[in-house]
Amino acid sequence: MVDTPRRRRTVPRGPSAPGATTPELDIPGPLAEPCRFGVYTGIELELQSPDAIPPAARLGLEPPRFCGQCGRRMVVQVRPDGWSARCSRHGAVDSTEMYRR
Repeated sequence: MVDTPRRRRTVPRGPSAPGATTPELDIPGPLAEPCRFGVYTGIELELQSPDAIPPAARLGLEPPRFCGQCGRRMVVQVRPDGWSARCSRHGAVDSTEMYRR
């Protein structure tokens, strides 16, 4: 007996019936207020001490490394003119959206 892999059944995405609409989910961005987690430490804000934030982050020299909504580590790209950060669950944010240059 030969073991053959099964093919997965694909389900079409989108509305199931003509004219049906899917509800839009309002997912907050990684740095949207109110944040539940520290964006420089990943610790819940209720448990985080004020001394836990690195001095460079207090001066505004460090980009956020953790998502403020879920505490996951973000993928951060530092550029000469700013930074961009992306959470796998809550999307991306860019320094141009946060600060005026």
